[in-house]
This record gives sequence, structure tokens and C-alpha cells, in this order.
Amino acid sequence: MKFLDQAKIYIASGKGGKGNVSFRREKYIEYGGPNGGNGGKGGDVIFVTDPNLNTLIDFRYQQHFKATKGKDGKGKNQTGANGKDLIIKVPPGTEIYNEDNKVLLADLISKDQKIILAYGGKGGLGNSHFKSSINQAPRKFTSGEDMDEKWLWLSLKIFADVGIIGKPNAGKSTLLSKISSAHPKIADYPFTTIHPILGVLKKFDQEIIIADIPGLIEGAHKGKGLGYKFLAHIERCKILLHIIDCSEKNFLYNYDVIRNEIIKYGKNLIEKNELIALSKSDLNPDAKKKLSKIVEKEIGKKPFVFSSISNDGVEELVAALFEQCLNNND
Repeated sequence: MKFLDQAKIYIASGKGGKGNVSFRREKYIEYGGPNGGNGGKGGDVIFVTDPNLNTLIDFRYQQHFKATKGKDGKGKNQTGANGKDLIIKVPPGTEIYNEDNKVLLADLISKDQKIILAYGGKGGLGNSHFKSSINQAPRKFTSGEDMDEKWLWLSLKIFADVGIIGKPNAGKSTLLSKISSAHPKIADYPFTTIHPILGVLKKFDQEIIIADIPGLIEGAHKGKGLGYKFLAHIERCKILLHIIDCSEKNFLYNYDVIRNEIIKYGKNLIEKNELIALSKSDLNPDAKKKLSKIVEKEIGKKPFVFSSISNDGVEELVAALFEQCLNNND
């Protein structure tokens, strides 16, 4: 499934139906009073979260959404039918901003969460509403209220148990393809992954969702490279898996670059629990002992060492991810 994390859409509620002008006309009743009914209310535009969705890709093909208008009132004091509400389904984690993309209108994070962002117009009043002792036969009525229309920005911050971070070409996508059902594009050059990819990792009756976040580079918090918008996806991940390519000589520097970007981005990302893993151990015979000790000394955490090619260390890493996610839930 293609991934889209931002979309601009137009929404419009339904206009209210207009009131009716009519008079009672029956046999033997020469001067019947007014009996024009009111117009129906226009439909609302309602956003609802759907846990079965994880992308905004549908909004690439449809950008305009309109609820139906209320029906006009009728004689015999019949009120027009209300317009049908329009339900727009979005994935959990969707933020909705105004047209300038600056004011947050809603943050939809819970299952089946609802919010009305365009209210339908009220129905107009029929002439029976204006009857009085002074005016027994009013011909006055009101039109229904106009629709509420606006442009909105939708921005998705994915929900995942584990967010895989690291420099481009560190081996994130290869690992995800090994341990889950995801099939990310894999190649030996930077920026192969150009959008977050979700994978589900299952163990007996348990499962965790893993997000492969596109490779970050120095200056990412300012929008450099693939931009800071990918840092936003880390915000709602429970834990981080920081993958370091141990086949590169400056692997410690690469770790510091990513950590500095997380610090500069802010929003308490630095406070998240982080597991460190040295990838491509098949390319460096010193990975398990020498490099592992260096990382533990310099960073203060014992890293997991693995190779997605030989599968060495992958099982231990997967077990740790499940353990950390379960502890995080508690």
C-alpha cells in the first residue's frame, strides 16, 4: 500500500432547506390558516478515525467532500428532511489543520474518535411560524442557512510500537523485511526508503507494529534531506530502535548525528526508550566483541549485534523488542 502522510482537502456541509409558504385549503374551509413547513437541516461533515487505515492515500484521488442539503419545507406543516451527514474516515494519528496549515483544529488519536468540522445550515422557517394575532395570513418565510465550507490540511503521524531510525543505508529496511510481512524497497544507496513503511511482527498471540522511518541526515530538523516531517512520525512510537551500520569506520559519529537531530527537533523525543543495534555484523568480524564494547563504553548502552543476511543475532533483537514493548504498555 502506498503511503501518504499529508493532504489538502475541501469540505462543505449541506445548506439548510428553505421554509414553505402555503395555506390550508379544504372543503368548507374558505380561509384556512398558514401551514407552510420549515426546511430541513443540512448535513454535517464528520471526521471519524478508522483503525483499519494507516495512510492518507485515498485523499490523493478525492479532495472535495460535500454533505447533502436539507430538503425544503412543504405544505400541511411538513418539515423538510434533514440532509445526510458526510462521514470522512481517517487513520488514527491524523492531525487536522486550517487552510494555512498553522492552526491545529483536531488531533484524532483514539479509535472511533469523532469530530464535526463543518456544521450543516439550519432549515428556514415556513410561513406558519410567522402567524400572529395581527397577521393571520403571513406570506413570510426564510431561506435555509448557507453551508459551511473550508479548506483543511490533514497530517498523519503514524502510530507504531517501534520506530526504526538511523542513517540512510544503515540496514533498516532489510531488517524490517526479515522480521515482518513488510516488503520495503531495498537497494545499496541512500534514500531508498522515501516514506515510512509499517510492518507487523508476530509472536504467538502477540504482535507489535514496526515503522521503518526514512534515513535521517544532519540538518533533518531544519528540513534538510528528506525533511523534518519524518521526525514527526517518531513522536508517537513507543520505543526507538537505533540501527548503526558497524561496517562504516565513523559509526559512532553517525549515531551522534541522529541523536543531535532528535534533540534539536524537541517534543521530548530524546526521552523515549532507545535500543541500539549494530547492523551488518557479517561485514565486520570485530562487531560482536570489540565494537560492541566501544559502543557500550561511549554511549552507555550495550548494543544488539545482528546481520540481516546471516540472521545472526536477529532472534535476540526481536525478543528484546517484544519485551520492551510489553513493558512500555505496562
